[in-house]
Amino acid sequence: MGLLARLRKEWFIIGIVLVILSAKLLPGVGVKEGPLRPEVTITYIAVSLIFFNSGLSLKTEELRNALFHVRLHLFVQSFTLVFFPLVIWLLLQVLALTAIDQWLLKGLQTVSCMPPPVSSAVILTKAVGGNEAAAIFNSAFGSFLGIVVTPLLLLLFLGSSSSVPFTSIFSQLFMTVVVPLILGQVCRGFLRECLERRKPPFGAISSAVLLMIIYTTFCDTFSNPNIELDPTSLLLVVIIIFSIQVSFMLLTFAFSTRSGSGFSPADTVAIMFCSTHKSLTLGIPMLKIVFSGYQHLSLISVPLLIYHPAQILLGSVLVPTIRSWMTSRQKGIKLSNLQPV
Repeated sequence: MGLLARLRKEWFIIGIVLVILSAKLLPGVGVKEGPLRPEVTITYIAVSLIFFNSGLSLKTEELRNALFHVRLHLFVQSFTLVFFPLVIWLLLQVLALTAIDQWLLKGLQTVSCMPPPVSSAVILTKAVGGNEAAAIFNSAFGSFLGIVVTPLLLLLFLGSSSSVPFTSIFSQLFMTVVVPLILGQVCRGFLRECLERRKPPFGAISSAVLLMIIYTTFCDTFSNPNIELDPTSLLLVVIIIFSIQVSFMLLTFAFSTRSGSGFSPADTVAIMFCSTHKSLTLGIPMLKIVFSGYQHLSLISVPLLIYHPAQILLGSVLVPTIRSWMTSRQKGIKLSNLQPV
């Protein structure tokens, strides 16, 4: 793959680096009451646009294909929204005794509370040849579930900012998340044929808006002289994130392949990706709402910004290995079924 093709493929990751550098050089542009007016353009317009775009792109008509695989869905959703946050909370009780920056540790907890992403888990499941319908269902259903469950988990584990009351958080979530999402789905019902024919770049639109949100978040950080990011803490958090991903992928693999689990090899692939991946697209806007007023919001966001490219990188590296395992396992099952009793 040529350099230009690689840059086009990885434009979002490069974009994250560039907007953070831009925020460092020009923090005054994206701060509250600055030229961009993020208290309006980001808090309401950008967040609403992301969720309207999600509603417009979400192929809920495809979910019927996997609707009745209840055991798989229950496993994925309970793992990602119950088991994952609890284990990370227990881990952080130990890590709190170390010298790692406390705000980065809080960021690790926010990662654990996020729903599965709409795209990456599905793309990787499809690349391996796993149960794509199950991946689509759990990504979509997890996104809807996350609108309610994720803010509750964030408030449970971390509390809200003192400047924003509980009722205001959920009223803002309703107006900027739920309403645009529903409107997007309603519009999709009328525009389905046109959308299928033209295939608008939904992912690119959400990613571009997300870069704007990340930029203004870091503008707040760099305009505050009291906030510093410890490089050692950052390196340790990167190591912890990769360790968490590898451990949880192995754990979901072990659970879903054990004797009597009832899951096929293709199911296992969907389970591994959907249970361990976390949504940046839904996560950053939710953090912006729930932690509005936190001067350390950008530091809390850092682990999620690391987790997103890390899950794609790790998943992409493992695709050939997982595909090889799934193919050999499926052949073994076919041969055992052909043997005479």
